Amino acid sequence: MRTREDIEAYLLRTGLSYDAVDGRDLWVVHGEGLGSGVAVTLAGPVVVFRVKVLEVSKATTQRGELFERLLRLNATDMVHGAYGLAGDDVVLLCTLRVANLDFDEFQGTLDDFSVALSKHYEALTAAQRPS
Repeated sequence: MRTREDIEAYLLRTGLSYDAVDGRDLWVVHGEGLGSGVAVTLAGPVVVFRVKVLEVSKATTQRGELFERLLRLNATDMVHGAYGLAGDDVVLLCTLRVANLDFDEFQGTLDDFSVALSKHYEALTAAQRPS
């Protein structure tokens, strides 16, 4: 089983900057293409990667189009993780088992998030613009 120290070693190996949240098994990873920062949380038997992509406007008349686009992206473009809704926010989320987590899987998740955010952000925000 991987420990807090293993996760911190993986973070160091990525070469990305990150902030550790005191007293919690939580880090915020910063880097080009990672938006406002990817939260990495060690939660028992899993590591959770999460980043806010955008806020869903309650006023948009194109919510259905946005949600359909998110589902299609999940099915066609996502290797690690998936888009979802958390309250009024679209988030990108990935949960990995700690027991056999290796550096390549850890790095691959951050890379996939970076690619997804850079490729999809403009199209997702366009779905919110008024017609």
